[in-house]
Amino acid sequence: MSEKNILALSGDGIGPEIMDMALDVLSAAAKKTGLSIKVEKDDIGGTAYDRYGVPLADETLDKARDADAVLLGAVGGPQWDGVERALRPEAGLLRLRKDLDLFANLRPAQCVSVLADASSLRPELVEGLDIMIVRELTSGVYFGQPRGIETLADGTRRGVDSQTYTEAEIERVCHVAFDIAGKRGGRLVSVEKANVMETGVLWRETATKIGIEYPKIELSHMYADNCAMQLVREPKQFDVIVTDNLFGDILSDCAAMLTGSLGMLPSASLGAKRADGRVPGVYEPVHGSAPDIAGTGAANPLAMILSSAMACRYSLNASDCATLIERGVETALAGGARTADIAKPGEDVLTTSRMGEAVLQAIADL
Repeated sequence: MSEKNILALSGDGIGPEIMDMALDVLSAAAKKTGLSIKVEKDDIGGTAYDRYGVPLADETLDKARDADAVLLGAVGGPQWDGVERALRPEAGLLRLRKDLDLFANLRPAQCVSVLADASSLRPELVEGLDIMIVRELTSGVYFGQPRGIETLADGTRRGVDSQTYTEAEIERVCHVAFDIAGKRGGRLVSVEKANVMETGVLWRETATKIGIEYPKIELSHMYADNCAMQLVREPKQFDVIVTDNLFGDILSDCAAMLTGSLGMLPSASLGAKRADGRVPGVYEPVHGSAPDIAGTGAANPLAMILSSAMACRYSLNASDCATLIERGVETALAGGARTADIAKPGEDVLTTSRMGEAVLQAIADL
């Protein structure tokens, strides 16, 4: 197997702490499974603004284009709140997604049995939960034009954001979702608001048309508000959900909390397969930079570690390495390893580095 090039962008807040643990775990799993990797580090977000004057430097973006996979910590922090919007940390993340054309965001929400009590829902509702949300990531209301805040003739102000989708943008993310459903439980729910939004009508019509190409997949449709209610009412009814950028942002965070902690959940943002067969991807935890606990050793590194496993599976063609990392996390949790966000009263609480060490030991023993 040829050497795989990985770009690690630690970002801000707790990003560097969790990235260090993820790279240690990835290195150990790669060595055990025969995966050859080369890691290069750079900055994004606030740390990039401090270093380069922009939240994503052109040369960093070029490195991301050339990499087989990009691992990303988190971006943002109060020290950059006063920076103009175009130069804020989040702008670097949006540019990375847009310029790499990472149109499909994969957000798994899984609840392992030993953590069922950590959910805010009753354990029987979430134990064994395994949902994959596929969110369109590069269009919709976050990118639509026109947008802005304007002053009207009477002196009052109006904010404008435009929700736009082309048929092609919907088609390609639906293909990703149907393919994933075919490798899972064979059920796909397409989510929109076709009852009140024209983009919702186009989304439903397009998903239905694409569904004809996948006769073995059970396709159903659901309004976004009902989907949010059903995620809380009966979450295990879902297998794969595909939806637009805005609804995907909201629903994936809702599904994430069913598992008990954002600190447990990874994500992947994927582009189209390139001519050389590579699938570009950025892999990051779903949580934010958590500046309030940065440097305290309280961060849970498991979402970042599991994001590296997703990188192995979707971009590095190393499913055995991905499985080893995932088994390492499951074994550490089964052995009682807990960080503060998932610990019950009376349980020992591990620091970020000690949780990483628990996973490393589990991998060594497997």
